[in-house]
Amino acid sequence: MHVAFNLAADLDAALTSAATAAGLEAAGFAPEVRTADPRHGDFQANGVLGYAKARKLNPRAVAEKLVAALPASVKEACEITIAGPGFINFSLKPAALFGWLRTHDSAAHLKAGAGTAKSGQQWVVDYSSPNTAKQMHVGHLRSAVIGEAICRLLEFNGAKVVRDNHIGDWGTQFGKLIWACKKAQVADAAALDAALARDPLEEFERLYKVGNDAAEADPAVMDAARAELVKLQAGDAENLAVWKHINGVSLAAFQQIYDQLGIRFDVTLGESFYNDQVERIYRELTATGIAEESQGALVVFHPEHPRFKTQPFIMRKADGASNYATTDLATALYRVEHFHADGIVVVTDFRQGDHFEQLFLTVRKWFAAKHYRVPELHHVTFGAVTGEDGKALRTRDGGIVKLKELLAEAEARAFALVSERSADIPAEERHAIAATVGVASVQYADLSQNRSSDYVFAWDKMISLEGNTAAYLLYAGARIHSIFRKLGATPGDAATEAAASALETPAELALARKLVKFADAIRIATDTLRPHFLSLYLYELAGEFSAFYGADKVAVDDPAVRARRLMLCARTLLVLETGLHLLGLRTLTRM
Repeated sequence: MHVAFNLAADLDAALTSAATAAGLEAAGFAPEVRTADPRHGDFQANGVLGYAKARKLNPRAVAEKLVAALPASVKEACEITIAGPGFINFSLKPAALFGWLRTHDSAAHLKAGAGTAKSGQQWVVDYSSPNTAKQMHVGHLRSAVIGEAICRLLEFNGAKVVRDNHIGDWGTQFGKLIWACKKAQVADAAALDAALARDPLEEFERLYKVGNDAAEADPAVMDAARAELVKLQAGDAENLAVWKHINGVSLAAFQQIYDQLGIRFDVTLGESFYNDQVERIYRELTATGIAEESQGALVVFHPEHPRFKTQPFIMRKADGASNYATTDLATALYRVEHFHADGIVVVTDFRQGDHFEQLFLTVRKWFAAKHYRVPELHHVTFGAVTGEDGKALRTRDGGIVKLKELLAEAEARAFALVSERSADIPAEERHAIAATVGVASVQYADLSQNRSSDYVFAWDKMISLEGNTAAYLLYAGARIHSIFRKLGATPGDAATEAAASALETPAELALARKLVKFADAIRIATDTLRPHFLSLYLYELAGEFSAFYGADKVAVDDPAVRARRLMLCARTLLVLETGLHLLGLRTLTRM
């Protein structure tokens, strides 16, 4: 029996067709099929109640009509019951569960099943976005990790994704930095060259602090820094060379972090890229009547909004300077015109909520007025990372935690964990395993949380084989690989699985029921742009597998039973590794 990858979507479509067959107003009926409480079945349709209530009908009678009109294929695959005032419950029969396992036996099949929801769509995801001339710190972690997971989820659902690192590489800070660089060059060129060779970002951060402190203390220095910025913006060759060098070493340092996190951007278009596009923004927003002059500035008000009817969205300052609003408007236009974006996702912390709400309101009005494509616009926000004291995560001396140092500590702690449990593995391999476990632990600690919430960064909970952690899930996958090694079998081998008999035991059926709900976890995580729904599913799947493995021996003499249990092991491994890869984690065959 061939069973669709996304059973909830399949049931939704079947109920929609049944509504027409049953003489209901199909246009007004939404089945609302979702994963059910296991006590009631595998899936539940809740849409009857709202439909019946709006039309003053008996919901149970409507549900009975729908069930009667369902096609024979659904009744063959499911036990169907009506509960309470009209909830329709579907429990997959063992043959249907077995059919799903047979059909979805590779990553390609899983992706083919999921890859219709956003098929043909083009999405731009803007994430990470650090400032050049500064080292990435723990505050950059969430945007990078969440953004990459969202990219992978969208791609798995059929979208073409452009990963855009919208770096901060322009603005007033460069005037101060260039002034400090020139001063240091005059004072001791050899010392400056040595410091830049040793750790360029460390030195640029130090120089910026020197320039910033001097500018705050002395108006003459501030004027000199502004003059350096004006020269840069006017294309002065010397200042452009310094600026390009700063950005070059910054991007190289960023890429070292991204390599550890498994991230590759398609484009890195910083604020400077849009610098020459702002005049068009001013002209079009003024011509459409969306922008207006207010106290010398060019602003947008949104009178229909409770806050923004009096809170201006300033897109050109009174002194004529552009700002984040200007470049962000230019960025949105570029993404639609150049990348033909159907959807744009921007991943930043929650403190930028007002800015992006005003930006997106402005973009929608502007694009509609100009008859440009109006894409889906999503501001994906996230909470803070705190220490166990509930305050911002800091080093022992109160400094900002640098991301490269945090990842190094994660690897060191993971090496200690691996060495404690698997001292027989050669040290070189233990280090390789620790590199995967350490980085994955940091990524997963973030992705397992609802992104809207703050989360506590606690090493002992993060790098542990107990609880909802990366180490626990990676170990679950490695344990399945070890089962196949011990039995001299290959996961997903068609010849082995051909002998499999029907599912029988409660543990086999429970595991199969969890596996078929992978599609629903993917759907929810993608629709809400919240990867933690997938993380929770994977944790529950690992627990269901552990219960199955404890209850049902795999290495039995009966070849048909052995084959079906190996098939369950193989599908669990496939779904677990596919899900972890979608979250951006690397997996292991031994741990």
